[in-house]
Amino acid sequence: MRKILILGGTRFFGKRLVERLLQDSANDVTILTRGETSDSFGDRVHRIHADRFQPNELAQAVRDSLWDVVFDNICYSPDEADQARRIFDGKTKRYILTSSLSVYDFSEEALTEENFDPETYPIHYGGRNDFTYQEGKRLAEAVFMQQASFPVAAVRFPIVLGIDDYTRRLHFHIEHVRNGLPIGIPNPEALISFIRSDEAADFLYWLGCCSTVTGPINACSDGTVRVKDVLRMIEKETDKQAIILNQTDDEHMSPFGIEHSWFMDTTKAQYAGYKFLLLNDWLPELVSSLNKTCVE
Repeated sequence: MRKILILGGTRFFGKRLVERLLQDSANDVTILTRGETSDSFGDRVHRIHADRFQPNELAQAVRDSLWDVVFDNICYSPDEADQARRIFDGKTKRYILTSSLSVYDFSEEALTEENFDPETYPIHYGGRNDFTYQEGKRLAEAVFMQQASFPVAAVRFPIVLGIDDYTRRLHFHIEHVRNGLPIGIPNPEALISFIRSDEAADFLYWLGCCSTVTGPINACSDGTVRVKDVLRMIEKETDKQAIILNQTDDEHMSPFGIEHSWFMDTTKAQYAGYKFLLLNDWLPELVSSLNKTCVE
């Protein structure tokens, strides 16, 4: 039996990860939860009640439990990484950190794992409010990679999309087009990567349970799309024209409004044996599904 702990498993791709793990009878799944978000797992999972962001609570909750894999979807700062690597010292065989495309700067070329090296990045400490999202994720990776006593893989996801996206980033664009509202996009020609929420969960499952890969690893659907072409898909589906402006009020600025291209190379993951979905196969279908939801 494989003992698995998930930090951040009650919504979006974390919830889908739990569902994916439960499909395998070899997994004994525990979720760490504050108890503020209900879940539908019933007695199929164990629960540890604690606030991950309170290190004493986390340490008390984990105690002397031993894990084959720990999935950490909610680490945003070097302090949180440092607390986790101390708490799980000698208590896990493998640690999967959910990181982000955000560790990279913009680039007109596909970004490889070597474009940001956490093994050599200077560490300084602080909480999530002390850093930008990019810097917090960079430093979290650096702490784990340089100081953890257990094997760590850091999954660099781009923007994750899905019908269950509680941040409603693709919804934003569909609703704006449908309602004739302007959308602020600094560079409609920019290329961008995405991954679907169920694919993100499946990749985490594969990485934690079917792979021995360590270090940073990029994960995104196969292919890229220009930001303007996402709007073209929405226009086709809604039969309305998008109003695209370089700059608008903050409330109308696109969550995809990047100034330059920002997309990843997944050769490392593919070489290790993972096959990604084709972006152009599922993105138009997702736009269609979400548009129908807006109509309803």
